[in-house]
Amino acid sequence: MSLSRQQVFWLLLIVCMATLLPFLGLFDFHTKGEPREAIVAYSMLESGNWILPTNTGGEIPYKPPFFHWLIAGASWLFGGYVTEYTSRLPSALALIVMTVWTFDFVARRRGNGEGLCTALVLLTAFEIHRAGLNCRVDMVLTMLTVGAIYCFYGWWEKGMKGISWGATLMMSLATLTKGPVGMIVPCLATGVFLLMERVNFFKALWKIALAGLLSLVLPLLWYWAAYQQGGKEFLDLVMEENFGRMTSTMDYDSCVHPWPYNIMTLTVGMIPWTLFVILGLFGLLRRAKTVGIPGRVDSLSIRNTGNRSILTLAAVVSVVIFVFYCIPQSKRSVYLMPMYPFVAYLTVRFVRYIGRRAASIPHIFAWFIAVLAILVPAVFVALKCGLIPESVVGHGRHAAQNLAMMQAVASCGKWWQWILVMIPAAASLFWILAGDRRCGPLDSIGWSAAMIMAIYVSVDGVYQPAVLNTKSQKDVASAIAAVVPPGKGVLYEYIQLGETAKGDPVHYFELNFYLGDRVARFVKDRPAEGYLITGDEDMEANRPLFESWGYSFTPVLDTHRSIGRQNTRVWRFEKAGKAAQTSSSEP
Repeated sequence: MSLSRQQVFWLLLIVCMATLLPFLGLFDFHTKGEPREAIVAYSMLESGNWILPTNTGGEIPYKPPFFHWLIAGASWLFGGYVTEYTSRLPSALALIVMTVWTFDFVARRRGNGEGLCTALVLLTAFEIHRAGLNCRVDMVLTMLTVGAIYCFYGWWEKGMKGISWGATLMMSLATLTKGPVGMIVPCLATGVFLLMERVNFFKALWKIALAGLLSLVLPLLWYWAAYQQGGKEFLDLVMEENFGRMTSTMDYDSCVHPWPYNIMTLTVGMIPWTLFVILGLFGLLRRAKTVGIPGRVDSLSIRNTGNRSILTLAAVVSVVIFVFYCIPQSKRSVYLMPMYPFVAYLTVRFVRYIGRRAASIPHIFAWFIAVLAILVPAVFVALKCGLIPESVVGHGRHAAQNLAMMQAVASCGKWWQWILVMIPAAASLFWILAGDRRCGPLDSIGWSAAMIMAIYVSVDGVYQPAVLNTKSQKDVASAIAAVVPPGKGVLYEYIQLGETAKGDPVHYFELNFYLGDRVARFVKDRPAEGYLITGDEDMEANRPLFESWGYSFTPVLDTHRSIGRQNTRVWRFEKAGKAAQTSSSEP
């Protein structure tokens, strides 16, 4: 029995929600990026300032506020507290929306089969899945950017009448998420696509430009309001983060890489589908050697295909975004994420092409995923049974951390964890028993995606929380809070790199989040007394300077944790003459 497009839509929506939403809060923050964004929403709720909130350390947000508004809104709905779950919820919802939107977009024009496979390839691509579980602005930006392109395409199909208000709204929110790039990328990609479709240049230019300009109205209102609060500091940050990155004139190095870096990140980001492409190319090469290169182009090629404009759109958008993000020196894997829905579609078309040329390749790929799905729980069972020696972690700098991760996984054993661990094996066996027949290439890809999703469920629910929680500083924050509870004293930080860096300063972001935004800046405030969080090396190098300012220090806590490659301690400090200063200030 075949399902209608609406039925597939709702089924896909349920699958997305079931495989993403339950796992958002299982692992603690373990990098600076997530708590850095979460603390902005925390500051919004605490201060009531939803325009340009500053944390206790005095740092203003590096990005526009739409993503933080979403976190704050989700946190308010879930009790008024910013948590790991509420911080990651906007990213997960953005991935879900983009996945089902991609299905609907493709299915309306190419049928349910291609639409569903495109959505599943997108959902299971490593970079996209990872970003959907992180508290970072990039997944929300990606969904809005892709949504704008989809809206523009629908507007083009209807004869380009008036303005695409859907695209305008998407670009407006995208600009409010990460700056002008939220408008530039959709307009640029759509403009090139229209030219490829031989739309009059000036007609395309002014209509796209008008939509882009209209999308800036709401963001400009926020920029004006933020400037009223932040002044020159805010303006300098805006210029640095937006124009400085694109023109390679930043005052500091931030993820500086040559352009081949984008090839590497896209290759890794599309795992495991990168492997399928490699297998497909290998299969085509073998076939060309045995039967020769065909003299004609078949029905699945670029030249002769139904609704060729979808293929053109996917190719144009992928190339434009890739080239665009090769221009700045600053490059990160997440910058390329708006490519992924279109690369996913190109992958599905390649699957169909391979199905005609080397029919065994999709089936071989499915078998590879099935074996992997069995190996994942097998490794867990081996750990539980003590069959994997601790010596496998080696004796290097990270040996202790790797051993802790391994022991954390081995300690998992609750009944629900066993169920999650065994889901990949169950999916693999189900495919072997029920799906391993002479099915079409799209069916093989669908089965492969289902097994990959089963692996992700196991990883997200069991392995990742156990591993990543060993890296989190949440326990350190609890130890500090026990020594310096709220109301007992003020916490300050000193990180030398954070004080000397020209931009993108380093702070104790994780500690500050788990301490409830209590960490102020020592050098900036020059307080009379309090508690200082700093690394051993930074304290050794700067203690003479601090003592010359009149400070004395008493150690109160050794965290026994390396944070920023330094063992971190908490010191009680007092400035000479504090009592005199206090008495003289009294009326």
